[in-house]
Amino acid sequence: MEVQGRIKMVGETQTFGSNGFRKREVVVTTEEQYPQHIMVEFVQDKTDLLNSYKVGQQVKININLRGREWVNPQGETKYFNSIQGWRIEAVQADAASGGGMPPVPPTEAFEPASDVKDDDNDDLPF
Repeated sequence: MEVQGRIKMVGETQTFGSNGFRKREVVVTTEEQYPQHIMVEFVQDKTDLLNSYKVGQQVKININLRGREWVNPQGETKYFNSIQGWRIEAVQADAASGGGMPPVPPTEAFEPASDVKDDDNDDLPF
């Protein structure tokens, strides 16, 4: 799955417990009719992926949905969900607005090179 939008906030890396568990959060605002502010967490070595991203950048984040069950001291079962990122990449704003290179029509994409000879003397079975 993926989430795409503009970075609203990049948090600092947080370390928890004696084993050094690391977590870092980023909030991405989607660009749709009803924009959503989606918090995505990156854990352990993936926290470093956020180092080169800034507020305002357009990004696409590959995510996994995580869910867990917890039984509180009163015996009640609670459920929690989280969104974990595992890859992030910048999205070029001009690509979305039609800028950049135009697509190559299929007829031009598969034309043989002009310097290739078409001999019938090859040993290919097709």
